[in-house]
Amino acid sequence: MRHTYILIAITSLLLLLSGCAYPSSELKKNQTPNQAQLDMVQSAIEDYQERTSGLLPIRTKPNETPIFEKYLIDFNLLKEQGSLTEIPGNAYENGGIYQYAILNPETNPQVKIIDLRITDELRSVLLRINTYRDKNLYPPYGEKVGTDVFTVDYEKIGLDSPPVVESPYSDALLPIVMDSKGSIYVDYRIDLNNALKEYDHSFKEGDDIRYLLAEHTPFLPAYSLPITIKDNEPVFLVE
Repeated sequence: MRHTYILIAITSLLLLLSGCAYPSSELKKNQTPNQAQLDMVQSAIEDYQERTSGLLPIRTKPNETPIFEKYLIDFNLLKEQGSLTEIPGNAYENGGIYQYAILNPETNPQVKIIDLRITDELRSVLLRINTYRDKNLYPPYGEKVGTDVFTVDYEKIGLDSPPVVESPYSDALLPIVMDSKGSIYVDYRIDLNNALKEYDHSFKEGDDIRYLLAEHTPFLPAYSLPITIKDNEPVFLVE
């Protein structure tokens, strides 16, 4: 069921974005994760909670929605309460390329962002996969890279090279992988391998180490499978 909701979440957002261009996407302010804008929204969130006895201005999502895509900020609620007067220029709602969301909503709400350019790449690959699946019994599985996790056989979907997305964390190109049901995800293991070396942590095998990226950077590792640590290396988490 979790995989179904991940696919629904990706598909819904991709359909939304496919019908809307980024009207101001060429403006520098709409293409950079501006710390001042993050701080502004963080202050607005805290003000909103004070005005509403602890509520958060988020859109209602199903409980099964993946954690990093679940708590999207509703800027209309912030404006209605007077907690925010202007939507950040880099927010999708204002023509930007970032979706604002909340990490740790129940314990320590932190404002983070999702890079929506990733969804453009996923949309392109997803369309090719769906076309392939319309004609074939099985998804275009490639090599096995984890328990029930595979690369995408790019040749089967008409690509010249394996599908990748630009990392929001580094200069790396991150692979797109597929689960046993044909749902697609971003593989953040390259960035997590660097994060394990850069940040102090107490994660052990079985823990979801994606929080290393979420806690220490402005970006959420959206549209990904849980990843843990084994022999000091990031591996897909078997649930």
